[in-house]
Amino acid sequence: MPLEVHTFPLGMTMTNAYLAVDSETKQAVVIDPGYPSKKITSMLEKNGWMLQAIWLTHAHFDHIGGVGALTAGFDPLPQVALHANDLPLWEVKGGAALFGLADVDPGPRPSIDLVHGQELTLGSLSFEVRLAPGHTPGHVMFYCAEAGVLFCGDVIFEGSIGRTDLPGGSYQQLIHSINTQVFTLPDETRLLNGHGPETTVGRERMYNPFVGR
Repeated sequence: MPLEVHTFPLGMTMTNAYLAVDSETKQAVVIDPGYPSKKITSMLEKNGWMLQAIWLTHAHFDHIGGVGALTAGFDPLPQVALHANDLPLWEVKGGAALFGLADVDPGPRPSIDLVHGQELTLGSLSFEVRLAPGHTPGHVMFYCAEAGVLFCGDVIFEGSIGRTDLPGGSYQQLIHSINTQVFTLPDETRLLNGHGPETTVGRERMYNPFVGR
């Protein structure tokens, strides 16, 4: 399997930024770089991996705040992917002001408009975009069936779910998203989420107290 995934828990909220690489073609994407990290850039340079894009599950500050620093050294800039429903949130720097933060740099304006069912490619690998609103209106997930991996952002965690009390959140939408876009995947699918340890669809279906059954 050519997919390599490297996890970087970053910042005050310990947001998981993911560096996903096709080891055969050496193409890479970074998912949700919420805080600046020289470790990501260093790993790219050390291994000769080519950053082709940045994929954002959603536009909260702790998932976009490191984009500016990450892209600063590139010419041309890597493309940034985001769902249009989260663009208003991106335009206010991910709601950083609500948490007293003023120095968030969301980087270049998103140039890839994500839609449900869209296919993204990373080298020879294919990823399906799955719209999963509830945490934010335009929250998406990235599913690679070949690798059995779902980058699920803040939709579902080990034993928990994303918060819905921030602007644009909806508990009913989030539960619907989990039931239709997460629990419809094979039990062995790895859930690489925005905070905390990875889990699986089967584990959360069985034990998650919010949605498990």
